[in-house]
Amino acid sequence: MYCEQRKDVRLQNRFVWFKKWILERQTYQSLSRESGYSRTSLQRLFYEYLAQAPLLKIQNKRTLHMRMDGTYFKQFCLITYQDHHSNYTQLIRFSEDEKYEEIKEDLQNLLQLGLKIDSMTVDGHKGTLKAIREVLTETKIQRCLVHLQRQSLIWLTKHPKHQPAKDLRKLVLMISKITTHNDKIDWLNQLRNWEKTHKPFYQQKSFNQSTDRYWYTHKLLRRTYMYIKSAIPNMFHFLDDVAIPKITNGIEGFFSHLKNHLDVHRGLSVEHRKNFIKWYIFFSNEK
Repeated sequence: MYCEQRKDVRLQNRFVWFKKWILERQTYQSLSRESGYSRTSLQRLFYEYLAQAPLLKIQNKRTLHMRMDGTYFKQFCLITYQDHHSNYTQLIRFSEDEKYEEIKEDLQNLLQLGLKIDSMTVDGHKGTLKAIREVLTETKIQRCLVHLQRQSLIWLTKHPKHQPAKDLRKLVLMISKITTHNDKIDWLNQLRNWEKTHKPFYQQKSFNQSTDRYWYTHKLLRRTYMYIKSAIPNMFHFLDDVAIPKITNGIEGFFSHLKNHLDVHRGLSVEHRKNFIKWYIFFSNEK
């Protein structure tokens, strides 16, 4: 009995070093000095843990305001469903891309596990929006204003040549400053005035007589406006409920920290990288 207890204590002590390796960006060299174990012993031990992975526990609450986003690694995409207020990760999926069928399945699983999701803050991925509308029929979809602003600025470029693009860029930069219903009303009025003034310009078409085909002359300007216009119904739920996050920056920060930790341990196999991520999320959820 005493020997069994000593063995349990020894295993717990070793597990502490594995946890530090996952969470604290420590190398084998630094952990070897601190623990007294050789680099080879630590590597063998950690790989034993990486051969398996913990199960994420669903944290049930009465009402959840969630944020969802995906991030890409060289070999896979990580899709994460996270509670905004506790930063607790409820579910993850490894995939090739943000696929509608898989996201729909994830949302169905979350509902079956008893989660009541009042709002979901997401980027503008079409598959994601479609899946949420089909599965979470009572859930408010909040478009991430940072994603919306960032993509619009990419299409408009930093120094647009034409005045309509310059004017729209000014309106795009105002999005992050909308904090009240009055701000919203004023911004929407300015956007409508922009549309009324510049519609003939952004609707201009170029025609190729030899191919009998046409295209929008200012296609990126038109694309930006249509992108913003389609997002308007889901841009301002956060003004009616302060619990709804208007951006997914929290989860993007989480991704950044995760990648910084994983980069310290280059050379891991794909399977070990995935299990490293699972352990990182498991330990992060314990905090």
